[in-house]
Amino acid sequence: MASEPEARLRDWSPADAWRGLNKPVFIPAVLIIVIGLIFATIWGSANGADAFETLNSTIVDTIGWWYVLIATGFVVFALWAGLSKAGNIRLGRDDEKPEFSLGSWFTMLFAAGMGIGLVFWGVAEPLWHFIAPPDVTGSTGMDANGEIVSASEATLSGTAMGQAAFHWGLHAWAIYVVVGLGLAYMTFRRGRPLSIRWLLEPIFGRKLIESWVGHVIDVVAIVGTVFGIVTSLGIGTQQIAAGLGFMGWIEDPANTVLLTAIIVIIMAIATFSVITGVNKGLKWLSNFNMVIAALLALFVLIAGPTLFLLQSFVGNLGEYFMAFPQLMFETGANYVGGDEAGWSADWTIYYWGWWMSWSPFVGMFIARISRGRTIRQFVMGVLLAPTLVSLLWFTIFGSSGIWYQMTEGVMVQDGNIDTVGATFTLLEQLPLASITAVVAILVIAIFFVTSGDSGSLVTDVLAYGGRTDTPKLTRVFWTVFIAITAIVLLAAGGEAADAALRVLQVTSIAAAAPLSIVMVLAVIAQVRMFNYETATMPRYVRIRPTASKAALVDTARSAPGGGDSAPGVHRNLRSILSGQRTALKGFLGNTSATLAGLDKPTSKESGISTPFASDDMVFAIQDVPSHSTTVNPETGTIGWDEDAAFNDPIADEVFETPEFAESASGQQWESEQIYDEAVSNGDVEPTDPKTTGDKTQR
Repeated sequence: MASEPEARLRDWSPADAWRGLNKPVFIPAVLIIVIGLIFATIWGSANGADAFETLNSTIVDTIGWWYVLIATGFVVFALWAGLSKAGNIRLGRDDEKPEFSLGSWFTMLFAAGMGIGLVFWGVAEPLWHFIAPPDVTGSTGMDANGEIVSASEATLSGTAMGQAAFHWGLHAWAIYVVVGLGLAYMTFRRGRPLSIRWLLEPIFGRKLIESWVGHVIDVVAIVGTVFGIVTSLGIGTQQIAAGLGFMGWIEDPANTVLLTAIIVIIMAIATFSVITGVNKGLKWLSNFNMVIAALLALFVLIAGPTLFLLQSFVGNLGEYFMAFPQLMFETGANYVGGDEAGWSADWTIYYWGWWMSWSPFVGMFIARISRGRTIRQFVMGVLLAPTLVSLLWFTIFGSSGIWYQMTEGVMVQDGNIDTVGATFTLLEQLPLASITAVVAILVIAIFFVTSGDSGSLVTDVLAYGGRTDTPKLTRVFWTVFIAITAIVLLAAGGEAADAALRVLQVTSIAAAAPLSIVMVLAVIAQVRMFNYETATMPRYVRIRPTASKAALVDTARSAPGGGDSAPGVHRNLRSILSGQRTALKGFLGNTSATLAGLDKPTSKESGISTPFASDDMVFAIQDVPSHSTTVNPETGTIGWDEDAAFNDPIADEVFETPEFAESASGQQWESEQIYDEAVSNGDVEPTDPKTTGDKTQR
């Protein structure tokens, strides 16, 4: 298991790859995915075009309320973790500095916030909310004849942007915080392997986590991750095909053979990226793509309705703040004039399922880049930076699409929106459309490559039980397997792009169901851990054993013989300090040389090059619950029972892994061993084992 020293696995050795795999995780995960693909194929062929519409309605009616409830709960948890005392906990050792600079960290968060989905929905989603709004915001009431009175275009344009921002804002990133923060804490602070199962160790304990319970958790994470990534790859493939059709290079963008060919070509590139390594191909592609995506957005901002977009950004921020409380518990919103709860199912519940499917993937990424940051920095950065990036992207592309629809009526044809081609329809309204369309295709294709590459790496790490140095052979396997999964799911939807998109949506919502339970348990586990840490966290305070210098001088001046005479003030001041020294010595005895008023040690006496400051010292103070205190009947002194005071859910566990050795728990355990050895070999009387921490491996 993960606690054993890792032996080097050869990259292209099937025997080594098979030996290193956590087979109780790998085999069930692959089988479940294959069974899901078989079901999707049979269900689609047996029930026709409406097959997945029916399945989607069934799933949404059953668990949609659960998704809406826990997604909002995740926002509450993230804000509590960031704003409470837990925010002071460092994701690493207490003296550890952030691994990446603030600028680099925000850039990588920006990269995580961008993706195929944002490019795909950037124009289409606000337009859909504009022409088919939910009844909770899209209508203002009924007239005398019982007809719905719709809001004005200006009102709808604002609410449409607020609804899009709601789906890509705090809720989405709070879902990622749950997994990312838990992984960063358990790995970098507590020294656990980088695997989803260890998020729940505070609940189940190490023995169960290393048993079938942990295997089930990692299987759920792999299945959810694969289907979440496949959803993104599927919509990316459709958009690339739409771009090729826009350029006139192909005739039928919805052709299944064409979509299959695109997946094969792009994933072949992703496979090459896997082989070359993360620090070469993947890193270069990611950085390059961020630049051209930013340039594309800047071009649309300048070439499009610039003033309108600048004004809209501020307005859209306000619309988001209004949409947030209005929609955060909304589970059954209809389309205006609709009879069924279609809007919440098509948008909010789908998105929450998609984000949860992606959470192991994105969570592991943001955990990896956040070592050394405090929980407060992590939460505020992960919640706010990508939310603002998403809002900016939707403002540039979504508000532009709405503007061209309101002014020229070119974005909506016959009451319908070409979802997969909306981005290219917008670019057609701007100069250099043939060039910017190629750039957009390139951005989508590179996101396709990096998503497939990174997704295969994450699933491979999970399949090896948290081991980060995995063979290239299994990385290639996951890349090919993810590509095959995307091909089968697109084929299950048939030639219609809308039907294929529905298949992908259903897949994400269904795959997130078991993962949502893991995430709720992860929140409970983190609350337990953070409460324990904050209860045992030392408070560093400044204690002044004397009054301020100004107060002492004023007292010396007002005493007899003081006044304006410098010698008198000096004499009185020395007398006050001498009396204070005696008083403190009588109160504190000899427990503290400085606080007792004894002469402060010189550098020669103390061995310290710099003496203490004359008016302050710093102490570490820990709050002790009153129920854990005891009184010694012989001396009357106060003691305490640490076991009664605090309960570390994962105490006394030691791992022979690099993660543990580099973590805060590992450093503490090593220091305790050194201390115990020192006092056992010398004349110093060791303290109670409870306070020194006898935490050897059992």
